[in-house]
Amino acid sequence: MGKGVVLVHDWLTGLRGGEKCLDVLARAMPDATLHTLLYRKGKTTAAIDSLRVVPSWLNRLPGVHRYYRGLLPVFPSVVERAWRFPDAELVVSMSHCVAKAAQAASGVPHVSYCFSPMRYAWQMRQQYFEGVGARGLKARVADALLDRIRAWDLKTADRVTHFVAISDHIARRIEECYGRKSEVIYPPVDTDYYTPAAPGEKAPCREDFYLVVSALAPYKRFDLAISACQKLGRRLVVIGAGQAEASLKKIAGPETIFMGWQPDSVIRDHLRRTTALLFPGEEDFGIVPVEAQACGAPVIALGRGGAAETVRDLEGAGEATGVLFEAPEVDSLVAAMERFEQNPGAFDPQAARRQAERFSTRRFELELLGYLDRVRAGVGRSRAA
Repeated sequence: MGKGVVLVHDWLTGLRGGEKCLDVLARAMPDATLHTLLYRKGKTTAAIDSLRVVPSWLNRLPGVHRYYRGLLPVFPSVVERAWRFPDAELVVSMSHCVAKAAQAASGVPHVSYCFSPMRYAWQMRQQYFEGVGARGLKARVADALLDRIRAWDLKTADRVTHFVAISDHIARRIEECYGRKSEVIYPPVDTDYYTPAAPGEKAPCREDFYLVVSALAPYKRFDLAISACQKLGRRLVVIGAGQAEASLKKIAGPETIFMGWQPDSVIRDHLRRTTALLFPGEEDFGIVPVEAQACGAPVIALGRGGAAETVRDLEGAGEATGVLFEAPEVDSLVAAMERFEQNPGAFDPQAARRQAERFSTRRFELELLGYLDRVRAGVGRSRAA
């Protein structure tokens, strides 16, 4: 299937959820060519590295992997020159920034697996230009710049013949931003690795601590988790690092333990033992709550974004796998934690496991590759839809 296929990914500087999606295509399409703005060999997967990877000229800039996000204003001009594929038989972009602007020849399908419309231009202006301030010349310049990028982003949506969204939440956002309908195919979660116990072993007992796992970015709202655990006098373990780490440590008390980045084996071990995972931010999908459920752990999450699609709420129909809370506020999270603790028998680890298996890597592979086969055969929602 790889011959004649061009894959496009925004940048390849580490192994996150988007790269795990790309890995499935890399293994299924070893003859495909992969184009990206930036590429650091050895930072993703062996299957991705084995492709013919073509980075842009930005990759030659000294130390660019430390500051590339600041180059957003030049990304459109780079893409316009570099990502034209007149000979491709199929273009598949995996995009949260500019990859969906790749150009296929007229009549050639371009499927965009969309993690989100470009957040910097549509939903996250303040976060992207944090520190610019709400007033003044810099703020006006930033707004004007992002207005131009958003106009370009909207215009280039017409280059996509078929949108695929990572969640219903993102499908709604695609329709709001681009006026386009999309198929929904959830990202893959490694349910073979994230399990309640090792083969042949009994699942460990749940211990008396809550857990958060992620990059420590402000929008993740881990400040809510820290404050809620302080208010209830509960232990909290934080696995991750990032720009908000210093500010989070300032508000944390002795009940909060920061472990920094940890290997997957340590994360899995903690997911197998934690009382529950806390997930207080709004995410486009959110792989960690599904990994937690794959390990049999309950999840207490903000009932917005992807978590509302992956966590079965205590007050909903069917088997509960967690508790969803309504508002990104400390008291709302505290109430959810209290509701969780008052219903200890309502959460069956096997139910959590069954819920997680709905998002397995094998399921993703079958759904996405099957969809691409149908598109190449001329079946599926197109640009006109």
